[in-house]
Formats: sequence, C-alpha cells, structure tokens
Amino acid sequence: MLFGVATLGGLLNSIAGGGSFITFPTLLFMGIPSVNANATNTVALWPGTVASTGAYRKSLGVDLLRQMLPLIVITFLGGAVGAALLLKTRPATFDKLIPWLLLVATVMFNLGPRINAWVARHHTEDGPSLGRVAGVTLLQALLAVYLGYFGAGVGFVIMALLAIMGLDNIHSMNGLRTLLVTCGNAVAVIVFIVAGAVYWPQALLMLVGAAIGGYAGAWYVQKLDPRKVRYFVICLGYGMSTYFFWKGYLHG
Repeated sequence: MLFGVATLGGLLNSIAGGGSFITFPTLLFMGIPSVNANATNTVALWPGTVASTGAYRKSLGVDLLRQMLPLIVITFLGGAVGAALLLKTRPATFDKLIPWLLLVATVMFNLGPRINAWVARHHTEDGPSLGRVAGVTLLQALLAVYLGYFGAGVGFVIMALLAIMGLDNIHSMNGLRTLLVTCGNAVAVIVFIVAGAVYWPQALLMLVGAAIGGYAGAWYVQKLDPRKVRYFVICLGYGMSTYFFWKGYLHG
C-alpha cells in the first residue's frame, strides 16, 4: 500500500504537485508517530525535487544565482530552524497542528492559479534589484522555516515573492522556486537523518515508488488534464484536513 501511495504521490507531484497530501497521511494511518512521519515523508520525496531542479538548470544562470544568493542562504538557515523546531515539538502538540498545516497547505495549493496569474501581471523588464532582494529576504526566511517544519504548498508563495522582486522569465522563476524548495528540504533532510527521526524501511520504499511515479507522470502529463488532477488534489487536501480536525478536536 505504501509503495502504491508513494507512486501516486510522485505522479501527482510531477503533474500538479500536492503529493504530500496523500503520502504524509498514509504514514500516519500506518501508525508512525507524526513527527517521524513528517521527517520520513520529507526524506522520501526530496530526490524528486532535486531532479526537478536539474530540469531547470539551463534557466538558472550564474548571474541570476549570484543575485539570489541571499535568498538561497536564508532558505538553508530557515530550513534548518524549521527542521529543528519540528524535532523539538512534542508529538501530541504536532498532532494538534496537523489539520491546520494541511489546511494551510491546501489553501496555498488552491490559490496557485491565482498566484500564477498575479505573477504574470507583475512581470517587469528589469531584473531583480539588490534592494528588492533585501526587502523580500525576511519574508523568505519565514517561508523557509515553514518549509523545514512542514513545507507543503510553499512553492506558490515563493513564486509571488519572486514576482515582487521583478523577475520576468517564468522559466527562471520556476527554476528558482524549485531550487529554493530543494535547498530548504536538503538541510531538513540532513537534520532529520542526524537526529535519527527517519523510518528508513518506509522511506526507501517510498523513494522508489515516488521516483517511478515521477517518471510516469512526466510521460502521462501530456495525456492527462492538469486541472482535473488539481481538483483531485484540492479535494484530497480538504478531505484530509477535515478528517484530522474531526479526529484531533472532535473525536479525540
């Protein structure tokens, strides 16, 4: 079951995103403690984001990366802080936070098209200035902490921040978004591994499944309607949020 769910999660991530809405709850349903389930899920899905970043390598020039260096550095630091906060969170407390985190992630995923439309309307012909980079770094720091702590849905907000900075190439923006998510998750993965928070049999099985799903998604993406996939992910996210609200606050 876990292998199949991880395969579906990799498929969803490659087509529309939102794979964590199904992989993370499945780990919880299998009885894995919530903090360990989140750490295991992050480790299992991280290689997929690395592969996605590689696909955008031609859109990430040296000059652009140099200008974005403050965001990259703050994302590493924020991801480490978020991961450390997760490990310091009592399991009972994190259990109460799960429905809120899922709800926030679903809302951000749901607003993705509107954020992308806003991004398209606010392109400028000038590249990102140092002043704008400095001004948005603080916001990125907060997002990086969330990324290391939970992370689902954060990519859409990062896109909006990049638009505020004046980027005008959508491919570069997608590349930077994926790079920042990869950086934040990379340091979180290291923290989780060093702390011994990962359930490795499940993580390795999910990693293989997610890789197969991601590869299949790259092939099926031309045949499936991304809007229908998005609707499925949104319904799944709201459904999982409702279930964990019921379990944690009404039933529990």
